[in-house]
Amino acid sequence: MDTLTLPTAEWQGRAGLADLARALGGDRGEARFVGGAVRDTLLGIPVADLDVATAHDPQAVLARLKAAGIRSVPTGLKHGTITALLQSGPVEVTTLRRDVATDGRHATVAFTDDWREDAARRDFTMNALYADMTSGRVTDYFGGVADLRAGRVRFIGDPLRRIAEDHLRILRFFRFLARFGDTPDPEGLAACVARANDLMALSRERVSDELLKLLVARSAVEVVELMASNGIFVPVLPEIDATGVARLARLAAREQVSGVTPDPIRRLAALLPASALDTVGARLKLSNAQRKRLALAAGTDGTGSPRALAYRIGTEGAIDRLLLSEDPEVAGAVADLSDWVRPQFPLTGGMLVARGISKGPDVARTLRQLEDQWIAEGFPDAARVQSMTEAALDQRLRSTST
Repeated sequence: MDTLTLPTAEWQGRAGLADLARALGGDRGEARFVGGAVRDTLLGIPVADLDVATAHDPQAVLARLKAAGIRSVPTGLKHGTITALLQSGPVEVTTLRRDVATDGRHATVAFTDDWREDAARRDFTMNALYADMTSGRVTDYFGGVADLRAGRVRFIGDPLRRIAEDHLRILRFFRFLARFGDTPDPEGLAACVARANDLMALSRERVSDELLKLLVARSAVEVVELMASNGIFVPVLPEIDATGVARLARLAAREQVSGVTPDPIRRLAALLPASALDTVGARLKLSNAQRKRLALAAGTDGTGSPRALAYRIGTEGAIDRLLLSEDPEVAGAVADLSDWVRPQFPLTGGMLVARGISKGPDVARTLRQLEDQWIAEGFPDAARVQSMTEAALDQRLRSTST
């Protein structure tokens, strides 16, 4: 069993964490940090969420937190999870568990006091690492530290059994490979390929959540290519093919050159053919805002300059469309929008009515024409808009007199 001590990290000084450790008997080995916080600290990357495993049953956890004056919420009591509400943020505290029954989507659990048994039900070795809440000593039952150092995402035990317990682990295997891995574990990859059809049993929300996280991971392009070439997407996203992977690779390169933060919806738009964006957005149960963004990204209408495009569809939509376009000079176009603030057209319909244009379609038509001219000229100041308006009114007068 490989053991070591956690390096010092900022999260360890969070307000209320020492009180939580005392309340749960962390100094006596009755509670330990587990999972992502341990893994990410060993990698030297920022820790987002804190999870604690404890030998105390859920009711005992609630009682201990109450006695210590720590507010809590029974967020998943059936599965042994209590959320401790510290001054510095929430911490999930979960009683040690073992699986009684699984169906690939849900698990029935029983509580235990056996740390190794709790570790054995987890997905990958790098996620089954525990750290003492006071000393920081790491406990590693399945070689997770060695796998972490090697960039190896490895299932605990038999990969086929782990996947049968929870089909989502297929997508998690690839997401963790994209985030932490260097080369795929052959046995794990073979199991994912063999059981890819199991993904059809998952809710589309779970598929969507994992996919969007994967698309912005460090090695997303390489891992998506690996998935596509091995038929992983076929059961749930058959629209993804080698052409889409190539578009994703081009987009990722452009994001890097342009200094744009990778975005999962933009990358999904690259990965899919434009004709499938609406269908896939609905299938993955994306939000209305996300589906609208996919549609905007796929647009091809002519809109002039980058700023004109951003004025019409918003800066976010314009950057998406530019990065996904065929324009080889996209980096400069995106840079043109980096600090740009969308101006407000300094003319209203009421102003035109006050100048003598009758209310109705003429006002809307004239206003639209003047706004189009203003955009085409690069958003000139109010004085230029006044001149444009005068010219438009003169033209109307000449047309009327004729």
